[in-house]
Amino acid sequence: MSSPLLSPLQLPRGRALPNHFVLAPLTNQQSNVDGTLSDDEHRWLTMRADGGFGLTMTCAAHVQAVGQGFPGQLGVWGDHQLPGLTRLASDINATGSVSIAQLHHAGNRSPIEVIGTTPVCPSDDEETGARALSTDEVQELVADFVAAAVRCEAAGFDGVELHGAHGYIICQFLSSTLNRRGDEYGGSLENRSRLLFEMLADIREQCGDDFIVGVRLSPERFGMDLAEIRTLTQQLIDTGDVDFMDLSLWDCFKESEDEQWHGRSLVEIVCDIERRTDPQGRRVPVGVAGKIHDPADAERVIAAGADFPILGRVAILHHDYPQRLAADSAFVPVRPPVTRQYLAEQGLSPAFVEYMNRWAGFIAD
Repeated sequence: MSSPLLSPLQLPRGRALPNHFVLAPLTNQQSNVDGTLSDDEHRWLTMRADGGFGLTMTCAAHVQAVGQGFPGQLGVWGDHQLPGLTRLASDINATGSVSIAQLHHAGNRSPIEVIGTTPVCPSDDEETGARALSTDEVQELVADFVAAAVRCEAAGFDGVELHGAHGYIICQFLSSTLNRRGDEYGGSLENRSRLLFEMLADIREQCGDDFIVGVRLSPERFGMDLAEIRTLTQQLIDTGDVDFMDLSLWDCFKESEDEQWHGRSLVEIVCDIERRTDPQGRRVPVGVAGKIHDPADAERVIAAGADFPILGRVAILHHDYPQRLAADSAFVPVRPPVTRQYLAEQGLSPAFVEYMNRWAGFIAD
C-alpha cells in the first residue's frame, strides 16, 4: 500500500507538490565568494529534485551583503546573482519539484571576518559587538527582503520562505531579550513581529498571485517563547498571506521545555492550531523539522497533526529518499557515520563534506 506521504499536496497558491516530502534549507558552504551559485550547489540541489522531493528549498540565501552568515553562502541580494538563480530554478522546476528560495539575514550572527564590517541587530548587542539598526535601516531591511523575493520570482522560483528561525535577524526581532527597541519595532509581540508582517504584505503586493510564500519559525531556543510562537503562527496563517508554515523543532518528539505543556510532544503542541482555508477550501499546511529520519518518523509527525515532514540530515544521506520509499515501502535509510566517498556519491562537494565533519559522528574517519 502506497504511503499517503507520496500523494500530492496542494498549497493555497502555486503548483501542487507531487508528494509531501520537503527538503530542508541546509547550510552547505558551496557557493561562490560573491554569492553566485556554484556548479557544486546546483548539483547538490538538483539531485534532490531529481530524487523525488516534492519541494526543493535552497540553503539560507542572504538578502543583504552585510547579512551573510557563513562563507560560501548563496546570495539573493544582487542582480549579478540572477543567472545562477535562474538556472537553478529552471532545473528544479523541470523535475516537477516545487522550487523555493529561503530568504535570510544573519543579523548579529554575521561574522565580522566574513562581512568586513560591524554586524547589525535589533538592539546593540554586547556579546557579539553588533550595533542596533536605526528605524530607517529596519525599513530598508524589509525592502531588501521584498526585493530579494521579487528577484527570486524573476529567476523563476515558485516561491520563497522567510527565515524567521535559528536566532537570525527576524528571530532576533521576535526575541524579547535581544529586541529592546523603543520604536514601533520593539516592545509587544505585535511590534516585535511588525517587520515580518510588513515583509509579507509587500511581497504579496509586488509578486504574482500564484507566488508561494512560507515562513520558518523556531518555537523554542534562541530567546523564543513557545506560547508567543504558537500565537504568531496562528496570526500568520490568518492573514491569508502565508502558503505554508515551517516549524523547526530540532526534535519533533521531545517534550516541551515549558511546564504548561508537560507530557505532550513538541510537534503536537505546535500543530494544535487552526488552519485557515481559502474560498476553494484549501488549508495552509504546517510542516515540521527535527530528527525525522525513518519513514515511520514522517508518518508519526503526520499523525501528530503536521501536514508534511521537512527532511534535513537524512536528505543529505539519501538524495532520492522519496523515490526509494515509493519503490520499497520497507525502505530503511542509512544512519551515520558514513564515509566521505558515500557523501560525494550523494552530491556533496568537498567543502560540504568538510562542513558536515563538524557534526560529531556524521563522517567515518
